[in-house]
Amino acid sequence: MSTTATDTLTAPVPLGGPTLPQERRIVTSIPGPRSQELLARKADAVAAGVGHTVPIQAVAAGGGVVVDADGNSLIDLGAGIAVTTLGNAHPRIVAAVQEQVAQFTHTCFMVSPYESYVAVAEALNRITPGSHAKKSALFNSGAEAVENAVKIARKYTKKQAVVAFDHGYHGRTNLTMALTAKSMPYKSGFGPFASEVYRAPMSYPFRDGGLSGADAARKAISVIEKQVGADNLAAVIIEPIQGEGGFIVPADGFLQGLLTWCHSNNVVFIADEIQTGFARTGAMFASDLFGIEPDLITTAKGIAGGLPLAAVTGRAEIMDASHAGGLGGTYGGNPLACAAALAAIDVFENDGLTERAEQIGAILTDRLRRMQSADPRIGDIRGRGAMIAAEFVVPATGDADGTLTSTIAKACIAEGVIVLTCGTYGNVIRFLPPLSISDELLHEALDVVEAALAAA
Repeated sequence: MSTTATDTLTAPVPLGGPTLPQERRIVTSIPGPRSQELLARKADAVAAGVGHTVPIQAVAAGGGVVVDADGNSLIDLGAGIAVTTLGNAHPRIVAAVQEQVAQFTHTCFMVSPYESYVAVAEALNRITPGSHAKKSALFNSGAEAVENAVKIARKYTKKQAVVAFDHGYHGRTNLTMALTAKSMPYKSGFGPFASEVYRAPMSYPFRDGGLSGADAARKAISVIEKQVGADNLAAVIIEPIQGEGGFIVPADGFLQGLLTWCHSNNVVFIADEIQTGFARTGAMFASDLFGIEPDLITTAKGIAGGLPLAAVTGRAEIMDASHAGGLGGTYGGNPLACAAALAAIDVFENDGLTERAEQIGAILTDRLRRMQSADPRIGDIRGRGAMIAAEFVVPATGDADGTLTSTIAKACIAEGVIVLTCGTYGNVIRFLPPLSISDELLHEALDVVEAALAAA
């Protein structure tokens, strides 16, 4: 339950991490005066293209809350877009980074290798789907991982074309913008984009007339064969559950059908698990939910507890296709990020995080379905684990209602609940709470969402 206060500007800001009071607390309007000061400075100093969703100055975060400079404590249902899956400032990650920063902060792994990079690669080779021999390479961001996965696939197959899918999101660099489906705000005005990138239809059960997964796969494969040709195709890249596209969960059989076709045609199957990876969906990786073993898998976001790190992991013979020096980057596998990743992976494996994601998913799904039963503007509830979405529609037509979605999200933020929108049509609210959130905070946040929907 939210609390209020009359004088918070002189109150000390609590420390971050799990010791923060776990409460929604609104003491000023959002943004408060100190946050407004920062936003004014941002407008003067930061490029206009760098936007923000929540108009606050964050000063602490942990558990299930983010605290701003004005003393407001907001319930966090975004986790920095699925990055702080373990919660902010997890004590084991803090300890690991503090120990590493006192030893050395950088040597460049390509100049002077160090053990933690190798240990992260070994861990990823072990925990990613499939029992085949694997190798990994570390990078800085999800987009960088995707770029390198495509490079590796092209080198291995000696082919050039790449197929991505409707509603997919893979990044903001030139190649990954070409792979990304949505124009605004990611692509508009930034072309020309990388060549030899093609798009196929996605299995979208809510909007494709109940097409079975096998039939949706046949439809996509037909497009690929006619418009690209297997002899030209190096790789297919797909998010097992789409993220920015609207948390679209493909029908059973879709991913399996694509993977079988790829393996029959010397096409590398790349699973982009940048948002779905590391316990988020109730499994360590979403590919596990569908029983598929990708040739390559890209990871980032939750991998290192908030530090920048990404990876490509895959079949050893594919990963080894590149010549020496063909993969790398100055900061790729930075020792601080590697230390954080090793601590994070230990927590993911040993602290019941996949089970916690399932528990959170059950609460989210139950509450949202109850809202849906009373309000036909909620057209669909979907997702897995702690990656759940609600799609909002015009009841009479089923058309996307982006205006309603934006209104609900803004109302939630004003009441101290951080929610994120997504979807090709801007009509989806995605729920990505840190797995450290309490049931009580989660229910309170959903109370706010329900009230915002009723008032919209």
